Amino acid sequence: MNTKLLQARQTKYTAYATVYILVVIAALAIVNVLANRHDKSFDATANKRYSLSEQTAKVVKGLKQDATIAYFDQASRFLHAHDLLDQYANLSSRVHIEYVDPDKKPQQAREAGIKNYGTAIVQIGDKKEEAKSMTEEGITGAFIRDLKQTTRTACFASGSGEHQIDDSGRTGYSQFRGMLTKENYETKSIDLLQSAAVPPDCTVLIIAGPTHDYQQPEVDAIKQYVEDGGRALVMVDPPLKIGKSETSDNSAFTALLQNWGVTPQKDLVLDLNPMGQLLGVGPTVTLVSSYESHPIVSELKGTATGFPLARSLEIKAGDKATPQALFSSSASSMATTNLSSASVNTGDPNNKKGPLTIAAAGTYNTGKQDSQGRFVVVGSSSWAANSFLPFNGNSDLALNAVDWLASAEDLISIRPKAPDERKLTMTRSQLSMVRSVSQFLLPMAVVFLGFSVWWKRR
Repeated sequence: MNTKLLQARQTKYTAYATVYILVVIAALAIVNVLANRHDKSFDATANKRYSLSEQTAKVVKGLKQDATIAYFDQASRFLHAHDLLDQYANLSSRVHIEYVDPDKKPQQAREAGIKNYGTAIVQIGDKKEEAKSMTEEGITGAFIRDLKQTTRTACFASGSGEHQIDDSGRTGYSQFRGMLTKENYETKSIDLLQSAAVPPDCTVLIIAGPTHDYQQPEVDAIKQYVEDGGRALVMVDPPLKIGKSETSDNSAFTALLQNWGVTPQKDLVLDLNPMGQLLGVGPTVTLVSSYESHPIVSELKGTATGFPLARSLEIKAGDKATPQALFSSSASSMATTNLSSASVNTGDPNNKKGPLTIAAAGTYNTGKQDSQGRFVVVGSSSWAANSFLPFNGNSDLALNAVDWLASAEDLISIRPKAPDERKLTMTRSQLSMVRSVSQFLLPMAVVFLGFSVWWKRR
């Protein structure tokens, strides 16, 4: 009787265990199937390092036809590209990923012009573009080049002390030029005094902080270009008269901007916000974290930008020009008209109180259908120089402004971010405390606890 009861119990427990095992296996199978069909992930990093940017999502989700990303590499190295390429496929059902081993399919690799392993080709319709790198920046750039059929050229004015695009120093614009190249812009320098006209192939004219006066033929060339439907990004510094590097008033050019409803003031904005000290910048760098609703800055909300040696702007709409403020300095800022002394009296009653407009964007009614002139005026030029362009949202602002001027609003957003460099800064006393705790206190505590256990057991 006891034997039969024991066997019955064993059979019952065996059945339970079998059912439990089958349920677990079925649950694992269902979870794997769902995970394979609905690949979701959560990026908890501070700057969303492992997520595709808003610009990439905007470009990929806006596809009107199928796109194929063909990745050419050795089969054993396909996994190196899976994480990145799968994110593109997850954004849209129109994106298809193809992995090709050039050694096994040499004809296909030859037709695609593949010379190196680890190359990606993005094809949309009949157009193919090679990604310049196996990064989000490179692949999204290939998507943009596929979608943008026309060539866009950014022309930088030169000859009057402007920032130069071939200068890799602190004040140069070589990084700005490189960013535009990655956005599928061609770049070149033009001397308006030699030709007295803006070349017709210039999609956007960029005037980057002239230190000398523009002659009347140059001003007339800029005026005719914009008022005939051209696009211009104008960055004008305050006319400082300190030391050897003086900036001229540029009266003729300032008068032209005034005709467009934007009057640069002869002042220097000082930001007294203590946040500047925490970020390692002084009062001559104006920090901005609040923006208007214009397309150039609407995507920058929650992102700070900085403008060294900025001047304020006065905005006033005219008959044909309609300017709009983009952003202003904080309420804790002020502007001094003392531009010939390195020392500034913050208590001077003549100082203008903030907030003060720093940048504006506007349109010019040419009277022609589908031929609207556009301009962006910023009261600083150093914010786009090599030394300050990487500061927070400065690079996004620069590219957004050029894209808006070029009527490429679909590309305005936050670009792929470089990995954060997070450093822990400690004083000498803090460093000594950490060393004492890690090298002496913790080891001594372990020895003491070990001795206590041994003593109790003894």
